[in-house]
Amino acid sequence: MPHHWFAAKVWRYRVAGLMAILAVTSLLILVGTHLLQRSRKKTPTPPVVFLKTHKTGSSTVQNLLFRLGEKEGATFAFPSYSYQFSYPDKFKAEFVDELPKHSSHFDILCSHMRLDVEELKQLMPSNTIYITILRDPVQTFESVFSYYTVSVPAFLSAKKVAVTTEYRSALSVFLESPESFWDPEDPENGLGKNPMSFDLGLDSQHWNTSWSVLQETFHLVMITEHFDESLVLLGAMLKLELEDLAYVRLNTRSSNNVSPLDETTKARIRAWNSLDVLLYDFFLQVFREKSEQYGLERLRRDVAQLRASTDRIRWKCVARKEVPPGELEDLIRPWQSYSVTILGYHVKTNLTKQEQGFCMRLILPELQYHAHLYFQQYGRVMRPVPTE
Repeated sequence: MPHHWFAAKVWRYRVAGLMAILAVTSLLILVGTHLLQRSRKKTPTPPVVFLKTHKTGSSTVQNLLFRLGEKEGATFAFPSYSYQFSYPDKFKAEFVDELPKHSSHFDILCSHMRLDVEELKQLMPSNTIYITILRDPVQTFESVFSYYTVSVPAFLSAKKVAVTTEYRSALSVFLESPESFWDPEDPENGLGKNPMSFDLGLDSQHWNTSWSVLQETFHLVMITEHFDESLVLLGAMLKLELEDLAYVRLNTRSSNNVSPLDETTKARIRAWNSLDVLLYDFFLQVFREKSEQYGLERLRRDVAQLRASTDRIRWKCVARKEVPPGELEDLIRPWQSYSVTILGYHVKTNLTKQEQGFCMRLILPELQYHAHLYFQQYGRVMRPVPTE
């Protein structure tokens, strides 16, 4: 099996991961085994595939789907190894772990993958709802570069050059001559150009006709810059309650790691990521059309209700936000990139056991929640990526 860079790096910290799993298990014992007991919905949520794009706010959406699936006893389609579906290879049904004996089909797939529509349709039921999320390409690329500076070879090469110069960031060095750093034949460079197009399975170098397939496949393409509006449309599609749509922003960087961008830098990012710009602009227009179909006044009213409900839940749950990783226990410490600091949350202590269970899940980082749900579904810890 080919080497998968991100998954392999995660599993360098396997011991810490196992400690996190044990911490999750201890938490569950502490707060009881029936924290999430509620009456099931009269109308079950249809199966969902969420294509989790990089650095677009997708971890926040994934957490929402994790909570929804756990509450409803859904069967998750998890990777056979680690946290991703053999990324950056394109998705194959064979990358998915076995269907549990008690299940007739998978209900939710929301782990990182590189899209292959036909392979997904082989795996998921015919009534599956397909969703993804896109973000302004300038902000996406800045975040991708910052987060993966030492993981993407092209970015790392630029960083090495930047170290030898004064007052120049790795990002500015890269954007001055990106072709000199970027090798399109290296699969580990996939996120180095048009990262959203790459995640969507497109050729990141050339325009092609796959966009019509994407438009036909995805029932909703969420837009990060219209996140709450996107959640309202998602909630209407899946018939979710306001509490189901509550969120805190996960996997956020320290402000010290966010690069200010002047107009020249923004223009260079757009030029280097021209396919992502076209992709984003296209689906932004599609999103606006869906918003109009929903009704703009209705949408504004429902967004206001969502924000009021979410604010109440955050006030109830969150004692402190933007907590540095050194002040977080293993259970709630986000995975740390080599190049940026990822912040987390502290939950209030004056909660009932049921409230604590809900609030902990609201702020639980991606890897810990993934590991917990995997163990809950299969009764075993996740397998590391094979080294050969």
